[in-house]
Amino acid sequence: MTELVKISEANGVMEIVWNRPDKKNALSNAMYRTATAALARAVEDKSIRVVLLASEGDSFTSGNDLADFASAAMGGEAPAAHGFIEAIIQFPKPVVAAVPGLAVGVGTTMLLHCDLVFVANDANLTTPFVNLALVPEAASSMLMPARIGHVRSFAMFALGEALTGVQAAQLGLANAALAKEEVLAAARKAAATLAQRPIGAVMAAKKLMRDADILTHSRTEGAIFAERLRSAEAMEAFTAFQQKRAPDFSKL
Repeated sequence: MTELVKISEANGVMEIVWNRPDKKNALSNAMYRTATAALARAVEDKSIRVVLLASEGDSFTSGNDLADFASAAMGGEAPAAHGFIEAIIQFPKPVVAAVPGLAVGVGTTMLLHCDLVFVANDANLTTPFVNLALVPEAASSMLMPARIGHVRSFAMFALGEALTGVQAAQLGLANAALAKEEVLAAARKAAATLAQRPIGAVMAAKKLMRDADILTHSRTEGAIFAERLRSAEAMEAFTAFQQKRAPDFSKL
């Protein structure tokens, strides 16, 4: 288990905590694999009734570690994000999220698969996939427009526009926007309450609320995402990021 993800269990709740605050909790392949394995164990372990996603520091996660993406674009190891995304999409038990601040890319799209979400008032939620010459993932190209509408979703995906925590709560992406120091406590309280509910009924209700096409749609996105990751546009985006300059897509 990588120390960059902290896993703990108590009173029916498993906490999965991103622990890379110096890098704004950017998610590496190792971190994804650790979280995916924890979710798999939580599916099988009857003593685990709820999963809570949280983080150390001021950021929830700044999204995928772009060094891993750049490596994949050049033929290296494929990103491990896909396995985590499929695991959280199919996870049958309730998932609660505590978002204290920055949530970039998958940091926002994973929230669409959480059942309860608590955010800081000044949290910053973005999905700037097109900025990196990529496409949305985690079925967000279907789920985000259904939640907040097409035009606002397109502005998030294609223009990189952000939502604050307050806006996220107003639009239905979060249950509540709170002072930053209250977010984790609120999420833990909700998780503890869920852990006391009849788990069979909770899981049945969750299953009824989830669209059976979500996984299929996510896999379609994933195939296109993989193609885009190896495109000339993506290479320019990652190279520009590493060189700390603006990308130039005008000749591609």
